[in-house]
Amino acid sequence: MDFNIIKLSIEHYQQIIELWEKAGLPHKPKGRDSKESMAKEMQLDFVLFYGMFDKEHLIAVSIANFDGRRGWINRLAVDPDYRKRGLGKLLISYGEQFLRELGAVVICGLIEENNKTSIHTFEKSGYKVEKEILYLAHRKSADS
Repeated sequence: MDFNIIKLSIEHYQQIIELWEKAGLPHKPKGRDSKESMAKEMQLDFVLFYGMFDKEHLIAVSIANFDGRRGWINRLAVDPDYRKRGLGKLLISYGEQFLRELGAVVICGLIEENNKTSIHTFEKSGYKVEKEILYLAHRKSADS
């Protein structure tokens, strides 16, 4: 198993969306996950969309971003046909390296509560579920 991790660009947009769908991750194609929104994000120095390929097939993807204080890893997805090979753990490690280079001391994973597979992957990478912290969102729209 020798899959390289690369920085993704907007040319990979359709593959990212298809992988999120195959992996069961919800997305907001009319909002923050639109091609236009993701293209803008991909241009930011503190955001990294990255993934793994098996030949031309995107098999794993994630996003790392730094808010100036904390590093965040989210939208991690591995093609179900490639799970149980440690690819999620490799993506987490790659994201951590990017975030530490930007100055992140605390790195967090953003995972929906029902996504037990991702929670387990992060826990195997040394992350702890912080039950005393609540995530609150103020959205401009349902697609935000």
